Amino acid sequence: MVGAALSPSRAGDFLSCPLLFRYRTIDRLPSSSSPDAVRGTLVHQVLEDIFDLPAPERTPAAAHALVDPAWEALRARSAQVRDVAATLDEPTWLASAHEVIDRWFVLEDPTRLEPAEREAWVEATLPSGLTLRGVIDRLDQAPDGSLRIVDYKTASAVREGFEQKALFQLRLYALVLWRSRGVVPSMLQLVYLGETSEMVRYEPDEQDLLATERKVDAIWAAIEESRRTGVFEPSPGRQCDWCDYKAHCPAFGGQVLPMPAPPTRWTRLRRDVRRRWRRLRRRLRGS
Repeated sequence: MVGAALSPSRAGDFLSCPLLFRYRTIDRLPSSSSPDAVRGTLVHQVLEDIFDLPAPERTPAAAHALVDPAWEALRARSAQVRDVAATLDEPTWLASAHEVIDRWFVLEDPTRLEPAEREAWVEATLPSGLTLRGVIDRLDQAPDGSLRIVDYKTASAVREGFEQKALFQLRLYALVLWRSRGVVPSMLQLVYLGETSEMVRYEPDEQDLLATERKVDAIWAAIEESRRTGVFEPSPGRQCDWCDYKAHCPAFGGQVLPMPAPPTRWTRLRRDVRRRWRRLRRRLRGS
């Protein structure tokens, strides 16, 4: 597995639908955005920016004041966001973003929090040789050194019984922190900010993370087998409701696209440079 790399979100894609994984990761087909997705990006930015203020100033009014400048900056840097913005009833849509922020203040008090890292880039190479990497929304550190991983979800809370599936991504982040820093996070926390808002918490241990490591290694082995055979089966489910690739999915009467040619060395180099540049920008923004 030397040189192999995977993110928690792409691992989740493969578990959800191998064909979706292929189209996103191998074919790199473009995907559309939506008002809900753009609102999520906007709210994430505000919840990151609020911690630039001194603790006593992290009030609901201050958070609401951050929305308009964050929205302007988001539109300025993304053509896809501008395309979505052109379809919006903007006052109503922005009001819904403010409602999401209000829900966050019901669940958490930022005046009592001092995150160690925000939008934290994390990476670790597992004993198998597979590299896991990704970005954590918020990483809190207690005085005793214990870590809490926090992930914001602007959708509603998942139905009872689906918590473990929703926490899988955070368990992968916990595995990365354990392998890279030698610390098992004491808490994984999902903060759901949709109309049904709540916090879901989970306390992992080493045995849990070892099981997660075995699972992600098995996922990568399945990905490698699919690459070898060229077979990425569709897996119809709720995710199909918002999938961009139905026209190329046999579950919906479409034809699977031919497998693309492997990327050239030059293409891989350009991707690596872009990835390193994005990582540097995140670090500079957090410093």
